[in-house]
Amino acid sequence: MSTKADDALKTISEVSVLLDVPPHVLRFWEGKFISLRPLKRSGGRRYYRPDDIALLRRIRKLLYVDGFTIKGAQKLIRSKDSCEESIFMTDSAGSDSQSFSAAITMLNDVKIRIAALKQKLGSMVDSPVA
Repeated sequence: MSTKADDALKTISEVSVLLDVPPHVLRFWEGKFISLRPLKRSGGRRYYRPDDIALLRRIRKLLYVDGFTIKGAQKLIRSKDSCEESIFMTDSAGSDSQSFSAAITMLNDVKIRIAALKQKLGSMVDSPVA
């Protein structure tokens, strides 16, 4: 079996193995996260772009590692998408796109960590003390 380049399109089976998530879960997430739109070719076969895979990694981390619910992860991803769009629209000065992208990534990571802490603190407050 040959290995594909990192920027090559990947099938649902390849992504399933890569992320250690069953294919039916990937299809389920596709219905829940509107920004996840893999290419669909003849017969409905899905092909995932590198951006799709990055989004799937983020979704997997939010759900499986950070403990978010589907709704919580949807909210975070939706707010990230709208935040990036508004920043992109207002950045007409032509700043260095790589450092700009790195800054957005860093800020999103901070936002995810803060949201996870907030969720954990909320569950601690809601749970009765023994």
